[in-house]
Amino acid sequence: MWRERPLGNLAAINSGGTPSTDRAEFWGGDIPWVTPTDITACKTNYLFDTANRITKIGLNSCSAKLLPAGSILFTSRATVGVSRIAGIPVCTNQGFKSLTPATDTDGKFLFYQVQRLRGAFERYAAGSTFPEINKKDTARVLIPHPTDIRAQQKIAAILSTIDTAIEQTEALIEKYQHIKAGLMHDLFTRGVLPNGQLRPPRDQAPELYQETAIGWIPREWRLRPLGEMASIVSGVTLGAKTGPTDTIDAPYLRVANVQDGYLNLSEIKTVRISPKTLEQLRLEPGDVLMNEGGDFDKLGRGAVWQGEIENCVHQNHVFRVRCNAGTLLPTFLAFFSESTFGKKYFVMSSKQSTNLASINSTQLKAYPIAVPPLTEQAAITLHVHRAKYRQDTLKAEATKLQTQKLGLMQDLLTGKVPVVVNSSDNAAHAP
Repeated sequence: MWRERPLGNLAAINSGGTPSTDRAEFWGGDIPWVTPTDITACKTNYLFDTANRITKIGLNSCSAKLLPAGSILFTSRATVGVSRIAGIPVCTNQGFKSLTPATDTDGKFLFYQVQRLRGAFERYAAGSTFPEINKKDTARVLIPHPTDIRAQQKIAAILSTIDTAIEQTEALIEKYQHIKAGLMHDLFTRGVLPNGQLRPPRDQAPELYQETAIGWIPREWRLRPLGEMASIVSGVTLGAKTGPTDTIDAPYLRVANVQDGYLNLSEIKTVRISPKTLEQLRLEPGDVLMNEGGDFDKLGRGAVWQGEIENCVHQNHVFRVRCNAGTLLPTFLAFFSESTFGKKYFVMSSKQSTNLASINSTQLKAYPIAVPPLTEQAAITLHVHRAKYRQDTLKAEATKLQTQKLGLMQDLLTGKVPVVVNSSDNAAHAP
């Protein structure tokens, strides 16, 4: 049997607090003190560590309470409803409402309901500076639940199983990201021999390398500025007057569409331009798109256009780089710009302000590329493609699991698909 009760009937609700930052005796103790940053940094359902700790004196000086392990921590300010389970006793700052489940409520079940009902908490949030949900409104959110705690536990166990699979897959993605980054560093500094193997490291075979302005590279390679091997064009300036000629709507790519090594085409906007401008800026398969700037992490991102959208152009904050076919492979350039070896130039050359950075076309034309022969460029890109394929496969699996989890949450946490408790072994199963 299922009931729907206010959250305040299922758990004790606590707010957090912050000791004075001016009192040294309040800080550096043994009590983990949770902030929203800790929640964001935590990649699993359970929080076991915090960036800061306070002393017992500090805890007693503020409104925070020591919460037992198993408490549900969820953010109640600004970004409302991001939740984790405390894996150890903790206290929180004032940006949280924390739940200690009642004896007839399974904590993991309640945690998943808080995840599913995040929108309900957001709707109660109010405030002129930032949205915040208070303790009274937190307690009012209605939580459907089976009255048999064993059924709650079974639902939580099913969802925990898929969460474990998601966490394991995401850990593999991170592992392969590190492997790929290391491989790319080796490929773009050592290259690939005709037998498909990397050249020996420079300390083992110094005669195979030459010193250049960007570091040591294989002796057969040449260091050339990008402007000598490609035409570089800025795109459409939004809001610019088009003149008296007829205009047409054309899809265009923004900085947000150009990710690190791939294109995100989930949202494509249009711009009115003249037919002449369309002819000048129309993207062609093999064009490399590189960001002028924006947020610091977007600087120099490169991705290859494959003709995904007909008659598509790009805005002026995205450069179109069209490589000379006999000199530079587009995929080699895109991967080179993605590597730490290739990004160093953008970091050193960009104009920087608070959280922003930018490069101009002159700097991009001067971008020094360590250029192997075309056959070696192709071999290098093949190695990177293989590593990228492994990572992309895992990302697709993680997305599939996330979709399955959302469906299960909707089915199991609403009672749409009931669970049955087996009285003989106190287990429950979804039919």
